[in-house]
Amino acid sequence: MPSPRPSATATHSYEQSSWTLDRLVPGGSEKSLERLFQGLERATRELEARRGELTEKLEPERFLEILREYERFVERAFVVSAYGQLLFSSDTQSVEALTLRNRIEHKLMEWQNRSLFLTLWWRGLDDAAAERLLPDAKREPDLRHHLLDLRRLRRHTLDEASEKIINLKDANGVDALIKLYSMLTNRLEFRIEVDGEVEVLTRDELTAYVTSPRAELRRQAYDELLRVYRRESRPLAEIYVHRVRDWDGENRKLRGYASPIAVRNTANDVPDEAVEVLLDAVRDHGHLFRRYFRLKARLLGMDRLRRYDLYAPLASSERRVPYDEGVRMVLDTFRDFHPGFAQRAERVFRDGHIDSELRKGKRSGAFCATVLPSQTPWLLVNYTGRIRDVATLAHELGHAVHSLLAEEHSVLTQHSSLPLAETSSVFAEMLLTDRLLREESDPGARRELLATALDDIYGTVQRQAYFVRFEVAAHQSILDGASSDQLNDLYYTTLEEQFGDSVELVPEFRYEWLAIPHFYNAPFYCYSYSFGQLLVLSLYRRYQEEGESFIPGYLKTLAYGGSARPETILAETGVDMTDPAFWAGGFAVVGGLLDELAALETG
Repeated sequence: MPSPRPSATATHSYEQSSWTLDRLVPGGSEKSLERLFQGLERATRELEARRGELTEKLEPERFLEILREYERFVERAFVVSAYGQLLFSSDTQSVEALTLRNRIEHKLMEWQNRSLFLTLWWRGLDDAAAERLLPDAKREPDLRHHLLDLRRLRRHTLDEASEKIINLKDANGVDALIKLYSMLTNRLEFRIEVDGEVEVLTRDELTAYVTSPRAELRRQAYDELLRVYRRESRPLAEIYVHRVRDWDGENRKLRGYASPIAVRNTANDVPDEAVEVLLDAVRDHGHLFRRYFRLKARLLGMDRLRRYDLYAPLASSERRVPYDEGVRMVLDTFRDFHPGFAQRAERVFRDGHIDSELRKGKRSGAFCATVLPSQTPWLLVNYTGRIRDVATLAHELGHAVHSLLAEEHSVLTQHSSLPLAETSSVFAEMLLTDRLLREESDPGARRELLATALDDIYGTVQRQAYFVRFEVAAHQSILDGASSDQLNDLYYTTLEEQFGDSVELVPEFRYEWLAIPHFYNAPFYCYSYSFGQLLVLSLYRRYQEEGESFIPGYLKTLAYGGSARPETILAETGVDMTDPAFWAGGFAVVGGLLDELAALETG
């Protein structure tokens, strides 16, 4: 692997702050926003005026002009949508932000319905007519790929009137329910006692205690999280039940998908078989994580881990990493890998596109939002100073680098498919972990770093895959009439299967599923994390073996964005996603980390 380069960020200072959205809506003024609305209205009318041209006699060059108009329409829509989403994420308790988001969503639904005819007409063409109109692969590769990708959904597309009704239904139905879930959960407060003082915390502040070296604080944090969500369980479970019924009604009954998860698989352009192989591989290799939990218990001097102790640090230190230090650590790590990686990540800070401070009402968790190829992505993190927060920062900046490497593509093809969306973010985390291990010679500290890496891999691979296993069972159970108590029991059963006798569970963890936003926001999304992590583990092993010669091919993979099918992109790296041996290769890396940690057990 390449040797570390000198730090180029030591003279810079980074402070936690909120982001600026001026590049979306200058000054955030009503006048600027109204100009965006007017521009989108003009773009919609221009498209509507072309409707009469969509006939069998349409010439390819004229179709290309219409596509260009559609591309401009999408760009304007993305800007308006992103502004509403990002502003609301900044403060989910702001009445003004909520009102504006609702207004934007209503207008976008209207504009989407008015432009829907173009996509539906294209999907309705027979293959010969579509082939005649497809742009040249060399001259317009992005538009050609986008059009071919749209036709994958032909058999699941309804007539225009039905699609419009669904858009109206979603805007005022399930989308409103998901928004309600976000509002209900982001307003929650949590109380724990620390050194005789009662602290009132946001969820992110509370979550910081699940990695505390103090067992009592870990237990308190989980008990309080589960107590609060249990208190809110009835309305939150009811929201989920209606989310599931809406998903089934639209996608299985109306659109003809074979199963609830097939909707996500088709959207991801991943065969059902590949997802089944992935989920089976995770279950089949669960013994590795159970072995790790037993080893971790011994290292902590315990007979058996409690679920409270799953993310307990091995060291006794409560070290906090100041934000400035954490940022520089990540940027230096990126620079050691490739200068272009760090340069792209630095753009996020230079452009003021990161919201890193802690505020009540701010959306929990972390994300990277890519809006346009011409704009630096926006990042939201809730940085509390844990080493895990540094890893989260590396993860989200990895997403930003991925987007910026694909910035030469169309707005229609910049975003990578979901299973490949973690290819850069998880790799960035691995780079950070490897750097820390290289620089650390103390056996105790190395044990802690390895355990942290294995904790994260568990959380990204096995935990996420079992989330999806729960979702598959929960969707069917709800359609069979399951109660919320039965859903709680179903979730607990998945925990028992994951941990076996390696971890001690308590019944209160039956309510944990209510605190997983992905179940509500994006059903079956979570296997993408497992997919991405295992893919990256295999790629990272190649990087360790090949050194700098690996980097150009890897950067090329990222630069595709979403401009090719996942199977095409992965084929260049020699990956067959339906081959169990591919997934087993990722677990071989997990086994290697576990062996290294075991060798340090008595060190």
